[in-house]
Parts: sequence; C-alpha cells; structure tokens
Amino acid sequence: MSKYQHIRQTAYETNMQLPQLGLVLFTFGNVSAADRDLGVFAIKPSGVPYAQLTPEKMVIVDFDGNTIEGDLRPSSDTLTHAVLYKHWEGINGIVHTHSTYATAWAQSQRCIPIFGTTHADHLTADIPCAPPMSDELIKGNYEYQTGFQIMDHFKEAGLDYKEVEMVLVGNHAPFTWGKTAEKAVYNSAVLETVAQMAYLTEQINASAPRLKDALINKHYQRKHGPDSYYGQ
Repeated sequence: MSKYQHIRQTAYETNMQLPQLGLVLFTFGNVSAADRDLGVFAIKPSGVPYAQLTPEKMVIVDFDGNTIEGDLRPSSDTLTHAVLYKHWEGINGIVHTHSTYATAWAQSQRCIPIFGTTHADHLTADIPCAPPMSDELIKGNYEYQTGFQIMDHFKEAGLDYKEVEMVLVGNHAPFTWGKTAEKAVYNSAVLETVAQMAYLTEQINASAPRLKDALINKHYQRKHGPDSYYGQ
C-alpha cells in the first residue's frame, strides 16, 4: 500500500462531500488534504466528474506544486493550494468551489458583512474579499499568483489565517481552509450559507445594520472562547 493512501482516502471522501452539500456543479471545485510530515498533499484530478472519482485517482503533489505520484493531471488550482500550504503551516486542508452565493459576492468584489449570529458563531470579522489580480500577474503564472493574492490581502488587512479560514477572491470564487480537510469543507459550507443569508438580508432591508459588537463577541466566545459551551 502506498504511504500516501491515507491522504488519498481523505481527499476522496472530502471531495465527495462537495456535491452532497450542493457546493459544486459538474467539476467546479476541489479539495486537498496535506501530510506535513511527508511534505505533500493529495488533490482531486483535473476535469474528472465526481461520480468517477476513487481514492486511487487522487494526485499526490509537493508544496512546490510538483506531481509526486499519480497518473492523472492534478486540479488546475493545484499551485494555489501549494502556495498556501507552503506559507501557511497551520493548515492541512483546502477547498475551492464556485458555490453560487459566495461566488456572487466575489464577483461583486464585496466582503460579506457580519449581519447576524450565524456569521459571528464562526468569525468576528466580515468575510474578506481579496481585490482582483493585476493584469500583469494575470498574464503570468495565474494559479500560483492566486495564492499570493490571498496571502497579500490577509497581510494588508491584518487578518490571521488561523482565525479567518475563508476568503473570496475578487471576480473569482471562494477558498476555505482548516486544520483538516474535513474542517475546510465545513468552512466552505458555512461560507455558502452565510453568503446566502447576507444576500437575503440586503434584499429585505438594504440598510440592515451590522451585528452589534456585544453580540459578535458573545456568540464567538461561547463557541470558541476559553469557557465555550455552545453546541446545537
């Protein structure tokens, strides 16, 4: 058995969650699962329908984007994953989708305002939207530069990737991550739900106010703080 079988299995299982959760259409998405000790990650092969996926079809790639093992071409977003793994050492799973509502906010080049407690249960800030990439970088190694587009925005905005585990890439779509591939998928589902809620909120009341700081802090701390107790 390959020494990479465990991350192949994880990548397969988490990729299969995307269509089950309604986060992808056709092949519009990918999940990767990393093994830090081995210095590699497993990722969905490019263009293969979800119904045809197997653990063995997952491609093993190092943190420089080189294919280490696998017969198929890795996802076209592989270099973005590689850049984030290489520079953000606290993550072991990454998800990219074109889920409808999150992508609509990304196409609008807008952060998702923190309107309610569902949002505050997961983070205390607006969900960030990185600005569109410059023409010069688009003409270069686009997928590679997308990783830096995300990291540069986090640095400029003073955000910690360990606390804000999701981002909208302007004019593109969302990326999420986590300590595990399973958590990254969870974050992707949460992001899509919060994006839909925020859209509907603005349709009902275009002047809807942001959530009060007291409620933001209460909801986040009761789930993530030292005395956390929340669970439904």
